[in-house]
Amino acid sequence: MPDSPDPRQTSEALQERARRKGAVILRRDQAKVAQSDQQLLQSGPTGEDFTHTDPWRVLRIQSEFVEGFGTLADLGPAIAVFGSARTPRGSARYDQAVAVGRLLGEAGYAVITGGGPGAMEAANQGACASDAVSVGLGIELPFETGMNEWVDLGVNFRYFFARKTMFVKYSQGFVVLPGGFGTLDELFEALTLVQTQKVTSFPIVLLGVSYWRPLIDWLRDTVAEEGAISAPDLDLLRLTDDPAEAVLWATSGDDFSTES
Repeated sequence: MPDSPDPRQTSEALQERARRKGAVILRRDQAKVAQSDQQLLQSGPTGEDFTHTDPWRVLRIQSEFVEGFGTLADLGPAIAVFGSARTPRGSARYDQAVAVGRLLGEAGYAVITGGGPGAMEAANQGACASDAVSVGLGIELPFETGMNEWVDLGVNFRYFFARKTMFVKYSQGFVVLPGGFGTLDELFEALTLVQTQKVTSFPIVLLGVSYWRPLIDWLRDTVAEEGAISAPDLDLLRLTDDPAEAVLWATSGDDFSTES
């Protein structure tokens, strides 16, 4: 008689085949559908019925903003922490993110992440260790793994732009750990909003000197040198290897006079 399957393995296998579309969860064959952002951004006639047309999607987009605003309106002071979903547990980067989340919580701030694994999970774990509000803003992705176990308050989004609005609206600053395209996207969107004064008193701190220094060098020696940005724009960023210093800067508004 064959052994019964390990329920944990069965659960993990189901999770790997699971997809979320807003509040909807899809598994197995039902998960083989296009992402909402992909459907929204594709051009040309689609031959779809009304429930898949742009006017209908406007209602879905509106509902995402209403859900996000309603859920986070009473959150209080918060800092968003970004970093790679691929950061392995037990690594120095992971431990840094845990420390950042814990120190933010001890300073009286909620911690907002993308709700995924890696550095996001670590920051949420640190927030829980200090009894802070641990927030995850999830997104529909073809390879998503769902909210990590340390998220206490989670909101799932279909559309990147709705989710990104929540990060900026409900955070007083960003701490950015090493990460990939998604992390860079959030970083440069925040830089653009600060540079154009769409948001003010919004510190952006890069944690990981060896990782971020080449980017800053490129911004200074190439982008600023070419005149594409002004040299003072580089002052919008602060760089450190120390989680405590990152938290101090991130919670100080735009006043970096505490720099050592």
